[in-house]
Amino acid sequence: RAHVKRTVSNVVIIVYAFSTIKMTAFDASVSMASQENLVIFFFAIERKSCSQLFQDGFNSSGVYTINPDGGKPIQVFCDMITGGGGWTVFQKRLDGSVDFYLKWESYKNGFGNLKGEFWLGNDNLHRLTAADDVMLRVDLEDFEGNITYAEYTNFNVADEADKYRLFVEGYKGTAGDSMTVHSNMRFSTNDQDNDSNDNFHCSQRYEGAWWYVACHSSNLNGLYLNGSHVSNANGVNWHSFRGHRYSLKRTEMKVRTKV
Repeated sequence: RAHVKRTVSNVVIIVYAFSTIKMTAFDASVSMASQENLVIFFFAIERKSCSQLFQDGFNSSGVYTINPDGGKPIQVFCDMITGGGGWTVFQKRLDGSVDFYLKWESYKNGFGNLKGEFWLGNDNLHRLTAADDVMLRVDLEDFEGNITYAEYTNFNVADEADKYRLFVEGYKGTAGDSMTVHSNMRFSTNDQDNDSNDNFHCSQRYEGAWWYVACHSSNLNGLYLNGSHVSNANGVNWHSFRGHRYSLKRTEMKVRTKV
């Protein structure tokens, strides 16, 4: 199946055939009738990140294709507006439509809808953070319309062999720091207990998937509980913003290459 890119500068159409890894150029004489049968989108395999796309003039938020390390291309959602733009979003919660209480393989490969709620996948997250030095931004909103954020100047996620171990530091923002405490922890899901709690399985106890310590100051992949909840710490929680008994309305986690 072929995908097409129409270049802005010289109106050349390029067809990229995934089956043969072959590019064929057609000049502008290709009939409009023929062009109507082609699927046209901006083909960005040569661009490593949303940051690079932004620098190249792509300033509309939406779904793009990037290739951070020369491997398999990744479809991602790029936030080209917030905090200067150029962010690759890897987590989004906004309406509770997607179940986030899932197993290791789901978090490894990713799930959800890039135009709605999703987790991009731990393998992809490792690729994004290994290819470049990146910073992390976390955008949060509660059900009362209060919006806040946290940024971290250094962010990295290891590969699966190291259980997607987290490294994060350099907080600034308005949300309070509920992430640094999780640095150097391995990722846990309900079927893989990699936390440091000897008494119980944090992922099962708090119904999420995260870099649990023993157990958490943030739980953004927890249950979507619509604001205040009686249960303790099992919602979409960011402790330093609304505590362990308030589940947030909207969260976005995103990375950007450091300039």
